[in-house]
Parts: sequence; structure tokens; C-alpha cells
Amino acid sequence: MIREVLRMGDPRLLQKSAPVENFGTQALFELLRDLRDTMEAHNGAGLAAPQIGVPLRVVIFGVQKNPRYPDAEEVPFTVLCNPVLVPLGEEMEEDWEGCLSVPGLRGWVPRHARLRYAGFDAHGRRFEREVAGFHARVVQHECDHLDGILYPMRMRDLHRFGYTEVLFPGQPALEE
Repeated sequence: MIREVLRMGDPRLLQKSAPVENFGTQALFELLRDLRDTMEAHNGAGLAAPQIGVPLRVVIFGVQKNPRYPDAEEVPFTVLCNPVLVPLGEEMEEDWEGCLSVPGLRGWVPRHARLRYAGFDAHGRRFEREVAGFHARVVQHECDHLDGILYPMRMRDLHRFGYTEVLFPGQPALEE
């Protein structure tokens, strides 16, 4: 089911989420289905449970061909519960980000260039990956939602924050 995506200003987006305690449940599978349906309906690269009003440490992400990110490398579809992120080195990269909870806007955001993330799938099986580039950026962006952080809070320079159609004229307008 496609759910309403909360928008910046909603106080629920600023709360820290609780860990998932029960894996393999019908409730968790329904949440994951709703997250995926909602993400796909909005052409998102990822979505966190708090963005649909569920304060649990659950994110999904994945990118194949996405009109919002036409130049992004592919990221495998991933369900990540109770994530732990560990930066690999001090190198930071800055790039444009958008968010379904901050529709119509883009900002220039610093993120760790490389990281290791670990967590659990929907059945409670632990896994970990080492990633870089766009994959690392997406994971950090989505996991920030679990701690009540929206990407504008990470920005260093608000001169590089604005409406997508103004920043990138000529690109097709996308509903966010």
C-alpha cells in the first residue's frame, strides 16, 4: 500500500527510532511492502520507516534505473533493520541530494566516501557490506532518518540549496 510520506516540519521526522525486536513477523513484512510500494510510487532511491510515520529502525533502498538519479550507479535492493554504520577512513564527498520528505528541493551534502554497514534482514539474519560512492551516500541518507536527521541539517552552505527546477533547468520535472 502506498503510504503518505511525512514532510519536513512534521515533528515525527525529528524523533529517534526504536530498534526492531521481532523479525519475520507479518507486521514487519507489511511495513516493508508499504515502504517499497511508497518508494517505487515516488521514484525514490530509498525510504525509512519514520518517513511514513513508523518510528522503527528500518530502511529500504535500491536503485536500478531511476529518473530522479539518472547518472547514479546501481544499488541492490536492500532491507536493513537496526543498522550500524562505520566510516572507512576520513575522506568525505559532497554531492546533490534530494528527499521525499523535502519535496522539490536539492542540497549539496557532505557524506563519508566509504563505509561498512551491518544490520539484519526481515528474517533477522545479520549481514554486512563495504560500500562507496552513491551506495554509501544512500545508506547514510536513509539511516539519518532513524536518528531524526534530514539532509538539510548536514549541509555546510545554504547557497547550494534550492528548488530542483531552478538548480537544474531543463531537466524533466519530477514529482517528489
